[in-house]
Amino acid sequence: MEGESITALCTPALVVDVDIVKRNAQRMMERCENLGVQLRPHMKTHKTLECADIMTGGSRRCIVVSTLAEACFYADHGFDDILYAYSVPFDKVERCAALSERLSLFQVLLDHRDGLEQLRKRPLKDGRLWHVWLKLDCGNGRAGVLHSEPEALKLAQAISDTEGMELTGVYVHCGNTYNCRGVKQIQAVAQETTTFTLQFMEKLKAVGISCKSSIGSTPSCSHPVKDMSQLSEVHPGNYTFYDMQQTVIGSCSLDDVAVRLLTRVIGHCPHRNQLLIDCGWTGLSLDGAGKLPTGYAMIEGHPNLKLLSMTQEHGRVEPISGPLDYSKYPLGSLLTLIPYHSCATAMMHPVYHIHSGGRLVGKWIPTRGW
Repeated sequence: MEGESITALCTPALVVDVDIVKRNAQRMMERCENLGVQLRPHMKTHKTLECADIMTGGSRRCIVVSTLAEACFYADHGFDDILYAYSVPFDKVERCAALSERLSLFQVLLDHRDGLEQLRKRPLKDGRLWHVWLKLDCGNGRAGVLHSEPEALKLAQAISDTEGMELTGVYVHCGNTYNCRGVKQIQAVAQETTTFTLQFMEKLKAVGISCKSSIGSTPSCSHPVKDMSQLSEVHPGNYTFYDMQQTVIGSCSLDDVAVRLLTRVIGHCPHRNQLLIDCGWTGLSLDGAGKLPTGYAMIEGHPNLKLLSMTQEHGRVEPISGPLDYSKYPLGSLLTLIPYHSCATAMMHPVYHIHSGGRLVGKWIPTRGW
């Protein structure tokens, strides 16, 4: 179908504007270059070789993954310097060891002593070291040792002192930027996170430990603060695709969103003042429920339409106000959804249809699993 219009696709279909992806990637590389920090892009949004090549500038080095399936996928295709940014699951230690013994640099994450003990009990072959990052919580409230707790420094020292291990770095997810609205709020959270991280690095330095520091989230890295230049790395991921959520936060504009979901009108329901579309939650995901005035997504070019609800394969669309003019939405006509969360929507699709200027130029096949 290369060369054809995206409107020729069977729906629901995830379409990605490759020109916007490249532009977003280039902008992030330039931001990091201006800051003087290493960009370690996160693969979790797209999970494809093609987008990874764009994000790394073709180097196939220095990436973050969220699953071992991703790590193996990228390792199998010549990528190296891979950070598995998920606190080491006990059932996957052997798989982590295999990657550590195979690659030049495979790195794992810890936020508790039990994980450290699991790694200690599995020494690597040929004198190789476990390269370990400490996951620090600087206000996000998800995984990580709280930066202000004495245990954080003690765990860092324990990793550093354990035979067969190296404390490679301190890793912080600046996920609390997702609660922000506007650049000022984003930068306030980014500043706080950076400050807490740098303060912790000073504590490490005081006990004779030197290692890397890294924070990341698409909002914070889209609008970085000056002090982030004192970090070693940053690790954003969603920025190549962006989505409605990022526009609401203030990370980007609608023109920066590279993904769309094509769907068709399959039913008129005048007794309910609704349309039916062929996109249910298996095509879009249920992420973002109630967070947009237009429902689960924005329907491009139709600001008065709302994606009210979805079942597995159906979506219910109704007007925000007034009666529907069904003559504007004939059966079979195409609607374009801008997803609330592109990471979640991308996960629903086994293939992404890539286009330039609305003309198909190829397909990207993501990896799946854990």
